[in-house]
Amino acid sequence: MQRADRVADDISLPELTLRGIILGALITVVFTASNIYLGLKVGLTFSSAIPAAVISMAVLRLFPGANILENNMVQTQASAAGTLSSIIFVLPGLVMLGYWQGFPFWQTLSICAAGGMLGVLFSIPLRHAMVVQSDLPYPEGVAAAEILRVGSAGQDTAPGTKKQGTGLADLMAGGLVAGVFSFAAGGLRLLAEGANLWLAAGASVVRFSMGFSLALVGAGYLVGIVGGLAMLLGLLLTWGIAVPWLTAITPRPEGATLQAFGTMVWSTQVRFIGAGTIGIAAIWTLITLARPMLDGIRASLGAIKGAGAAGGAGMPRTQKDMPVRWIGILAVVLAVVLAATFGYFMMPAPMEAGARWRLVGCAVLFAFVFGFLVAAACGYMAGLVGSSASPISGIGIIAVILVSLLILVIGTADGLLDTPEGGKFAIALAIFTTSAVLAVATISNDNLQDLKTGWLVGATPWRQQVALLIGCAVGAAVIPPVLDLLYNAYGFAGALPRPGMDPGQALAAPQATLMTAIATGIFTHKLNWNMILIGIALGVVLITIDEILRRRGGTARLPVLAVGIGIYLPPTISSALVVGAVLAWFLVRSERRRAIARGDYVKLALEHAERRGTLLASGLIVGESLVGVLLAAVIGLSGKDAPLAVVGEGFAGTAEWLGLAVFVLVCVGFYRRVLAAAH
Repeated sequence: MQRADRVADDISLPELTLRGIILGALITVVFTASNIYLGLKVGLTFSSAIPAAVISMAVLRLFPGANILENNMVQTQASAAGTLSSIIFVLPGLVMLGYWQGFPFWQTLSICAAGGMLGVLFSIPLRHAMVVQSDLPYPEGVAAAEILRVGSAGQDTAPGTKKQGTGLADLMAGGLVAGVFSFAAGGLRLLAEGANLWLAAGASVVRFSMGFSLALVGAGYLVGIVGGLAMLLGLLLTWGIAVPWLTAITPRPEGATLQAFGTMVWSTQVRFIGAGTIGIAAIWTLITLARPMLDGIRASLGAIKGAGAAGGAGMPRTQKDMPVRWIGILAVVLAVVLAATFGYFMMPAPMEAGARWRLVGCAVLFAFVFGFLVAAACGYMAGLVGSSASPISGIGIIAVILVSLLILVIGTADGLLDTPEGGKFAIALAIFTTSAVLAVATISNDNLQDLKTGWLVGATPWRQQVALLIGCAVGAAVIPPVLDLLYNAYGFAGALPRPGMDPGQALAAPQATLMTAIATGIFTHKLNWNMILIGIALGVVLITIDEILRRRGGTARLPVLAVGIGIYLPPTISSALVVGAVLAWFLVRSERRRAIARGDYVKLALEHAERRGTLLASGLIVGESLVGVLLAAVIGLSGKDAPLAVVGEGFAGTAEWLGLAVFVLVCVGFYRRVLAAAH
């Protein structure tokens, strides 16, 4: 049943406007850069739909004629671009491998834009079956629609209605606080970004860590208590059991400090336990969703058969998708772009032209066929469990394994793997092809949420689909320079662009590191299988526990993927995420108690608090991330690791205490501001 406040089919309002496209492009730059930074630092990205809608509503209400559908188009465009940044989960592997020395603009733009736009095209046939007719919950899409309805009150869609707050103040407050903290820590070095204590317990190395990143607190708040506690379990398994045990049985190199020895054991052995746990958890998630995935693929194929009338005359405005003819034309153009991009990428390959073009054909075909299947699967999974909970990392792992095996077979037959140069190229090609598939997957994972939002508020689908394509193009143009900037300023784990750089400042890029290790291990037969198998066994045990909890009913669950991430990530990152998750849990409990004591409607009070908390958390992420990007520009221009530092290394101890004090104060301030939401 359609809601009464949905814009009716017979009402035509400005939607895809020039001012909206320009505003969407500006927001795209902000959120894409923020997501790239956060993704490289922690391996997580955040949904930009709600903060983009908030900014859009605040800006467009300054102009005459603004309405809810125009705001929806802006958030649609920005959401697609922010989601496309998830390609960083694979693409930095080319730099870690040493195949690229940076991120070539046109190659990076082409693979991002072509993959993202294919994701849009593949998801269009799914809209009617999965959005209009389906009862899938689409949690993020429904939440964004509610934000648009509340914030757009008082615009032209509801003359005479009192304007309500958009929430921009909360978003900006979080951004300002996190930005100042990040500048004081990463720029001036007055505050520490974390604290570590290394101890020797006999022959074992023990580490206690606490990160002070406000962006990670915001990310942990959005993850929630269940995922946060799972990461805490991974953290305890790593630094409470695995590292102490392995350092006790591993000879310590002569002259190595506790910190160097413990870090070496964690990075070369324990992280592969996390990789095994992540891999088996992702595969299990896909197995449990096998039926919905097949339903999604069948729905997509059925929609294509009956899509001849799409966009036809006489159809209601809210039912008009992009015409099939234009979908076909764009698909052909994108196939040509992909072929040209892969062809250029393969030019340095030590192989004959015929063999090179066979690989090009296989790569493009794999991107199209597997990408289509992935689009249907991810679209259904996003509707079922939400975009944030959809196992994109599992899709990436499966894709890199399949494409590596495909190239291994073809490359062996063509003699590509006979030389070290050929082997290195084969690994690079596997990573590059997986990047295209992951771009398709991430966009498909997000698009149906946006289309659900559009359906709920009464948007015109074909216009929204055009906005998604524009968002992919703009986001693809932002990604290469930001990646280059961050790489040259901080470096990635195991890949520093200049000698003498501080490896402690390097961005972890956890997914890219993992997928590069998998591809390299397949071609070189040198994967650390002992640790990976331990991780798989651990994952099986945890999956069994989670299944027992699920069958017993209740809310208690054990997200195994989050446990694996807790093992794999540096402890300063995991600890800050846990703080954010625990903060969210305390806020929910406190607001429920206060609402009951006041005699208020508990559900409404919690919704108010959740909205303010989400916007504050998003602000923390955006503020710190943007300052991180700006500091990267300063570092890149100066060539120094800390060009703005006003204190020396001797201030480090004091900076840790100051950082902890300010961190605690910000968390307390966050808590109090959210609790004031219902008043």
